[in-house]
Amino acid sequence: MNHVKELSLPGVRLFELTRFPDERGVFTEIFRVDWKNLLGEDSIVQANFSITYPNIVRAWHRHERGQVDYFLAIKGSIKVCAYDEKESQMVEVILSEDRMQLLRVPGHYWHGFKVVGPEPAYLIYFVNRLYDYEKPDEVRRPWDDPHIVPEKINGRSDDPRCNKAWNWFYPVHR
Repeated sequence: MNHVKELSLPGVRLFELTRFPDERGVFTEIFRVDWKNLLGEDSIVQANFSITYPNIVRAWHRHERGQVDYFLAIKGSIKVCAYDEKESQMVEVILSEDRMQLLRVPGHYWHGFKVVGPEPAYLIYFVNRLYDYEKPDEVRRPWDDPHIVPEKINGRSDDPRCNKAWNWFYPVHR
C-alpha cells in the first residue's frame, strides 16, 4: 500500500509511489482512481505534461473554482511551494525522478515550482477540473512577488527564510 503524508498546510499531501524494479527496468503506477487516501472526493479529469528548463521558476498562481493539482516529476528535480496567504505559512517539497512521489496541492493556495537540478524537468500534473480556454481558473502573481512572506515553512518558524520575501534561489534550510 502506498503511503500518504499530510503536510503542514491542510489538504497538501505527499503520496509515495511504489516502484517495482526487476532485471528489465522499473514499473510504477502513477495514478489509480481507487487511491482514496490521496484523492478523497477528487475526480481526476485531465492530465498535463510540461518540460521546464534549469533554474526556471513557474509561479505564482492559484485557482478560485475548486481546482486541485497533483504534481509528479518524472525527470529532473523541482522545488514545489504552496503558500497560505491567510496564515503566512508555506509548504516546500522537492520532487524528483529518484523518489517517485505525487504531491496534492489544493488550488486555493498560491503555488508554483522551480527546477533545481542541472537538467530540464519533465512534469506530469493531474487536475480535477477541465481547463476552460474561454475563462481560465487562474489568478497570477509575479514569481518574485514581495508579498509572499512566510512566517512558517513546513511547520517551522526557525527557518532563516521565514519573515522575509520569498526567494526561489535561496537554498533549502535543513
